[in-house]
Amino acid sequence: MATAKNASKASGKTEVKIGISDSTHEINFESPSTSSEVIAKVNEAIKSATVLALSDSKGREILVPHNKISYVEVGESADRHVGFANQ
Repeated sequence: MATAKNASKASGKTEVKIGISDSTHEINFESPSTSSEVIAKVNEAIKSATVLALSDSKGREILVPHNKISYVEVGESADRHVGFANQ
């Protein structure tokens, strides 16, 4: 029997962090895509020298020119707990 907590992990959101060259800022967002889909899009943008286009969990589009990508961190989003929770 699946609980609500397990169901949300199955759908999973992916945390993405993109470092921008020549800038001290980075782009952080949650994507509804899987980690492998995000990595494939990053690799394709760099390989074909095009713009990296990703969407976040709110439906916004993030566009980064391939030559400005310094690094990309991709990981599964963790549940955030507030207060004292029993685990």
